[in-house]
Amino acid sequence: MKVEYFIGIVPPEEYLERIEHFQSKWIKQSGVEPHITLKAQGGLTPDKKWIDKVQKVCETFKPFQVSLDKPKYFGDNILYLSVNSNNLPKLHQEIVQEISPSEDLIKQYFELDAFVPHLTLGKEQYGGNISTGLSKKELKEMERLADKELTPYPHFEVNFIRVYELNIEKQRYEKYSDISLNN
Repeated sequence: MKVEYFIGIVPPEEYLERIEHFQSKWIKQSGVEPHITLKAQGGLTPDKKWIDKVQKVCETFKPFQVSLDKPKYFGDNILYLSVNSNNLPKLHQEIVQEISPSEDLIKQYFELDAFVPHLTLGKEQYGGNISTGLSKKELKEMERLADKELTPYPHFEVNFIRVYELNIEKQRYEKYSDISLNN
């Protein structure tokens, strides 16, 4: 059994619900709640030894502001809300350096220099799990409506990060734990 983790930042509850409601027009059940990816799976091993390292980084990192912004694409098949924050890339970098995944994993998961803060709205399907994939036409429609239905884009303070664990039975990432920043 493959245990997988990743670390994300959760938008405020009412905005989280707005995004989930928005996504539900296209996606029956997404594999995870809407989040800003902070650290992808690379180096987050099943032994969970990395959690102490993440906590150590968070203990010295002050809460910071994030703002969501208009939709953009990775390639032409992943639609996301852009994210503005000076401190988010810094926190990402500190966590990646502390966990120190291999160069290959850093490349594979677009970390450090390739890191682009984002909140995924939808992606085009290719093979695999069809229930969460969309057609290019649906992505275009999603992009068009996002600018109407998800505005005004929120600004919010990040004062904790969330570790997600893959629930194999449900094929869904679920909250494993929240780690507070230095308040």
